[in-house]
Amino acid sequence: MKKSNKAVSAALLSMVCVQGGASIAKQLFPTIGAVGTSVLRIGLSAILLTIINRPKFSTFTKQQWLYCSLYGIGIAAMNLIFYLAIQRIPLGLAVTVEFIGPLFLALSLSRKWIDILWGLLACAGILLIVPWQSNNVDLLGLFLAFLAGTFWAVYIVMGGKVAGIMQGKDAVTTGMLFAILIILPFALWDGGVFKLTPILFLKGLGVAILSSALPFSLDLVALKKLPAKTFSILTSLQPAFAAFSGLLFLSEKLTLLQWISVACVISASMGATIFSESKKQQTEL
Repeated sequence: MKKSNKAVSAALLSMVCVQGGASIAKQLFPTIGAVGTSVLRIGLSAILLTIINRPKFSTFTKQQWLYCSLYGIGIAAMNLIFYLAIQRIPLGLAVTVEFIGPLFLALSLSRKWIDILWGLLACAGILLIVPWQSNNVDLLGLFLAFLAGTFWAVYIVMGGKVAGIMQGKDAVTTGMLFAILIILPFALWDGGVFKLTPILFLKGLGVAILSSALPFSLDLVALKKLPAKTFSILTSLQPAFAAFSGLLFLSEKLTLLQWISVACVISASMGATIFSESKKQQTEL
């Protein structure tokens, strides 16, 4: 029970960090762009994690290298494409559309009708969120958010697998190193990273810590103790954290309909989590 509570707390704290970091990251877009911000975030995170964790690469097995590489692909694609999305559409809208990926994963892994019910409730919230904006919604931005969601699902699946065969700190560090190798060529081609100033670098460091180094480590703590489907439904809180973060840091205000939408995904997440805990307690008794 205590281990499960620790895992849920780690997942919630991870979401707070990610959305706070995303709000700071969006402030960097006008100068260095989405690609430049992404490589700064991933690159600095990889360096920090390598220095702190100092993984022993020579001891890794072929399976560990394979899982870490796939985990890194999920990290790279999820982050780069998501930043390209929020460059075009509001943070709350992007996170909500992106959540379709983990939601589909949760539904596909479900074996209980009640999980389907919570998933459908979260889906209703998403359907309410999509019409938030006027006719000026950037369709490419919406598509990019959806695409980022598919890689979010990959990240969840591979995170669970890699956490099961090696220490979390080694896995997240190695995954971040693979991610930076994937993103770096895009950043060099884009050129935005060459416009860095000392102030922007410090902001980028804050983004790296809040959006990658800390939350990815927390996610592995959660994934080690929670089933992938439970973790996926729990992350339905992401739109709520994104909406609050956008309000606080980006002045992206929400309408009543938007808050109803957020309430749907919060209810789905809380319901799924509470029901899961209740079933577990009954089984133990």
